[in-house]
Amino acid sequence: MCNGIFSDAFFESLDSSTSDVLSAESLPPLCYTDAEFYRFEKEAVFAKEWLCVGRASWVSQPGDYFTTIIADEPIIVSRSMDGQLKAMSAVCQHRAMLVAEGCGNTRGFVCPYHHWTYGLDGHLVNAPAMNKTCDFDKTKWGLPTFKVEVWLGFIFINLDGNASPLAPRLSQLTEVLAPYDMGNLTGPRPEAAGKYAWNWKVMFENNNDGYHANRLHRGHRHDFIPSRLASFPELDENTAGYYRFNGTTHPDASFNVTQKAILPIFPGLNEEQRNRLVFGNIPPTLSLVITCDMIIYLIVRATGPETQEMDTGLLFAPGAMEDPAFDDKMAMIMHSAGQIIAQDLHVDELVQVGLRSRYAVRGRYSWQEGAQREFNRWLVKRYKQRWAESRTPAPKGA
Repeated sequence: MCNGIFSDAFFESLDSSTSDVLSAESLPPLCYTDAEFYRFEKEAVFAKEWLCVGRASWVSQPGDYFTTIIADEPIIVSRSMDGQLKAMSAVCQHRAMLVAEGCGNTRGFVCPYHHWTYGLDGHLVNAPAMNKTCDFDKTKWGLPTFKVEVWLGFIFINLDGNASPLAPRLSQLTEVLAPYDMGNLTGPRPEAAGKYAWNWKVMFENNNDGYHANRLHRGHRHDFIPSRLASFPELDENTAGYYRFNGTTHPDASFNVTQKAILPIFPGLNEEQRNRLVFGNIPPTLSLVITCDMIIYLIVRATGPETQEMDTGLLFAPGAMEDPAFDDKMAMIMHSAGQIIAQDLHVDELVQVGLRSRYAVRGRYSWQEGAQREFNRWLVKRYKQRWAESRTPAPKGA
């Protein structure tokens, strides 16, 4: 690694971002802006961790598929004819053309360039005019395939064939979310992804920041979720996800001008759960905002050191979308939520501008930013592990 920032001292300095929130400091600004650090991060995080790519309902029928790109890796997720969920690279093993775009239903994937044809599980079915090519065995030229898990209806993939399972490391978050029965919720598939000019970590930090709630969003659209009611449960250090609770000023609070739920409340909630919101993150790709009548999920996809895309989806209690007044109620919700989201996006953009400044520093945290420390702890562990691996000499003969 040629960039001078990469040193033992640099990675040791990151420990100060993982201590108790009242003594911790934020990550160095270059972690959000530097191209070489992003290349490092692709190996430290995106090549090793479980990545959320969508919902299982998007590929419910045999032959269904969709595509996505995360950290420069084009991906296909499909449902095979025998009902198995599959994930693979979308890169043709001939000349690197993408074999699929968008979504749909198919019996296989035909590269439009030279018509190499792949099955729904990625195996190479046909390669025209390759009969004279020396030692060509089409069984060895299938699309690279990935590990797949479904958690609460979300599809996760892992590029690392040796990765440990995801679900056991999400046990604490799974227990917290159990009353919402997320695997059985319904919602429209997200439309075109939003494209944003800031680092993917800026988005994660904003999505789970209790400190700014009563400040940036001050007013009747958001003041029922006061920052003073934020709380940050203790988590296992090996957790794959983290979360915070935020109490509300009244039960069944939700994002609309009435400040009360107008969609059906999730039936499994008890009194305590109806008096709070849950904000959950499974980095580096999934973030959740959970009210008593609606769940907003954000699938964050890094595209560069200072850019990212995001799929924004909604989930509702069964039957909610069948209400004849559903569209009118959603318009009422989005009138308020949309203005809150616009405030967040504006701040995220300006934070990225500030992070490029020579005057950007490693800041200190309020107690209301406990989730930032959890995010740092998740990140730094992976950064330091990758740095140690890069410093370990390869075995002789390797």
